[in-house]
Amino acid sequence: MAEIISRRVSAEIEGGFVLFLIGMRFNRPWNVRRWLPVLRAMPRMLKELSRQPELGLLHYRLQFGFPNVMVVQYWRSFELLSAYSAARDKAHLPAWAAFNRAVGTNGDVGIWHETYIVEPGKYESIYVNMPAFGLGAASKHAEGGLFDATGERASARTRAARRGETV
Repeated sequence: MAEIISRRVSAEIEGGFVLFLIGMRFNRPWNVRRWLPVLRAMPRMLKELSRQPELGLLHYRLQFGFPNVMVVQYWRSFELLSAYSAARDKAHLPAWAAFNRAVGTNGDVGIWHETYIVEPGKYESIYVNMPAFGLGAASKHAEGGLFDATGERASARTRAARRGETV
């Protein structure tokens, strides 16, 4: 189990970063032969990305629910995310091609993603009695880190102002 940080901390990353949400939906759960290959593709990609930090993935977290599965990902930049998605020698492109061949638009499995490009200073965070989580976990793999939420980091308003957000 991850170590609980029993004080108020805030996460900061130098420069911008990308929050990438990607998921699948079981539209026809009984059609296992359609959704199982889609479900199995993501762990292969995450394993590849975890072994090669230079590709740009800082951190991820899986969210399971029915009928949806989602992966919350933090990336160093949009350029690195885009390069990974188009790389012929990486796991994503073959998985995407396989999905289009096997499922395409037949409706058995839904897939989606949302990409948020976060500019420097346009976010704030707080964690209390939590292990390193979300942006806090991502900040351990980028320039930045977790900082005690005191002084300028004590409130959401002052954390946002400190990072450059107009309050």
